[in-house]
Amino acid sequence: MTKTERPRLSLAALLSDGRLAIMLALGFSAGLPFLLVFSTLSAWLREAGISRTDIGLLSYVALAYSFKFVWAPAIDRLDVPVLSGLFGRRRAWMLTAQGGIALGLVGIALSDPATSLGFTVACALVVAFFSATQDVVIDGWRIDAAPTERQGMMSAAYQLGYRLALICAGAGALYIADFVDWRSAYLAMAVTMAVGVGASLCAPNLDLGRERAASTGTSFLARAREMVIEPFADLARRKGPLIAAILALVALFRLPDFVAGVMANPLYIDLGFSKSEIASVSKLYGVWIGILGAFAGGIAATRLGLWGTLLIGAVSAAASNLMFAWLALAGHDLNLLMLSISLDNFAGGFAGTALIAYMSSLTSPAFAATQYALLSSLYALPGKVVGGLSGYMVDSFGYPTFFVLTAAIGIPTTLLCIALRSSMAEEREEEPAAVTPAGAPAATPATRS
Repeated sequence: MTKTERPRLSLAALLSDGRLAIMLALGFSAGLPFLLVFSTLSAWLREAGISRTDIGLLSYVALAYSFKFVWAPAIDRLDVPVLSGLFGRRRAWMLTAQGGIALGLVGIALSDPATSLGFTVACALVVAFFSATQDVVIDGWRIDAAPTERQGMMSAAYQLGYRLALICAGAGALYIADFVDWRSAYLAMAVTMAVGVGASLCAPNLDLGRERAASTGTSFLARAREMVIEPFADLARRKGPLIAAILALVALFRLPDFVAGVMANPLYIDLGFSKSEIASVSKLYGVWIGILGAFAGGIAATRLGLWGTLLIGAVSAAASNLMFAWLALAGHDLNLLMLSISLDNFAGGFAGTALIAYMSSLTSPAFAATQYALLSSLYALPGKVVGGLSGYMVDSFGYPTFFVLTAAIGIPTTLLCIALRSSMAEEREEEPAAVTPAGAPAATPATRS
């Protein structure tokens, strides 16, 4: 076996890994707060008589997810008083974030948007901040918990839990609000955060005595450099001249999905599909197809390798947008809607797993949370910026041309995948083989490429 080859893992060995169950629960904990500060909360606000303009402004809560890399260095380098001594740094931050989410949800439940909208929004900001913090620490734990060859299945388990949480926080909360009231719905969601707390308590402590808090004798500027500048400098040093292409790939990889997704529901409405048809096909059936795609991506990562999986994900996720161009031309056709959503969600789930595994492989163990937070913020921001112009593009070009253009974004992404794969293969070939004093090849630990 050459030094760049890894032992092939059987599917049974992958699925029997106990870390997947913990990752599933942590993914559920990460996904639960998301809709509760967006679409689910928007429904409550609209029912309470809040204007659409005010509801739209609430979307700025999402900035907490986009700028989580700002405080990620503190999560990587600082301890939570008392809790870190009991549970280790990663788990202490998990528990702190989950407690903050639960308290924020209780605050929303006890508020009255019709008379105290400011308090409701403040509580939503608390939930969003601690939810983004939880994302950072869970990603750091996941990267620490498994080597690169297992990151595909770890991310697939995470996506499964996340999507199940979206069903719970979306349809589940609405059902409770319909049959009981909104307060009960949000209190129930706060209690459901116990799933994440339980997973945090059961998760192995991976700090292993290598706590990296700066010493008390270090100056403030030195500590600031160590916490903020060094994680990004480390990434640039390790990747060298390829760093620009790597960051471009991360930024472009999910752009076709994000931009097209903004106009998906308006397309369905304009084509005359009923809200029940959209809910059944897109919000329930489509979620399960996305889960299948996520696990297919995880299996592909172990069988085909990371770069093969990335390439398939880039091509399929972009090409699936052509189905919506076809749907826009065909008009109201439920069978074609199901086919379009099936291909789009499967490809999106597959590509999502591939990208998570790739971004995880780019991080250094010493700065896992900070570097992953930066990369995950980078891949989401372009979609939010360009997605804001999607309505203008549809008005200018029409739905079919719009979706063809979003699919075309996959061309430079595919070319970047091929170019980076070739460049990294050449680098590996040029690396001299390490030898022991006796002349035999030295056994080196697996590193993230």
